[in-house]
Amino acid sequence: MSEETKNDQELNEEQPKVDNEETVEEVFGEEPQEEQATDELSELQAKLDESENRYLRLRADFDNFRRRINAENEAKEKYRSQALITELLPALDNFERALNIEADNDQTKTLLQGMEMVHRSLIEALKKEGVEAIDAVGQEFDPHMHQAVMQTEDEAYGSNVVVEEFQKGYKLKDRVIRPSMVKVNQ
Repeated sequence: MSEETKNDQELNEEQPKVDNEETVEEVFGEEPQEEQATDELSELQAKLDESENRYLRLRADFDNFRRRINAENEAKEKYRSQALITELLPALDNFERALNIEADNDQTKTLLQGMEMVHRSLIEALKKEGVEAIDAVGQEFDPHMHQAVMQTEDEAYGSNVVVEEFQKGYKLKDRVIRPSMVKVNQ
């Protein structure tokens, strides 16, 4: 063998053998830069998508919170006087009982007239706040508006109709503050 052939053989032995089916990455253990960039890009895109989803969920939660707070504030404003009205109702009941007495002399009649004027102004003030009495007698019994404390059988009234009212009920706008205490026909 000539020296050139020996040198060629030595060079071939030092270089790794590459099969036609093997790729450069398998031989050298490296990926081409294009594939690395694609992987990094897809990873960054996934992180961006996740961040956008978190942002959208957080924004939706904040919008729901803001709506809930606005609704609560509107309800507070709408029913702000409920506690005061609830405290005034027993006094109003006593006032109405006092107005039902029979006047047998002029002083009592004058006193009753003054009480009626005060009663009317009190009722007007409550109406301005949105308070109204619940109609009961002759109405069909409604468990949301009426509290049945007695039952009777009266042929003059239909079935499940309020016959008598023992205590007035009141609503504040669309909310029942106190149901009417009533007697209901069977």
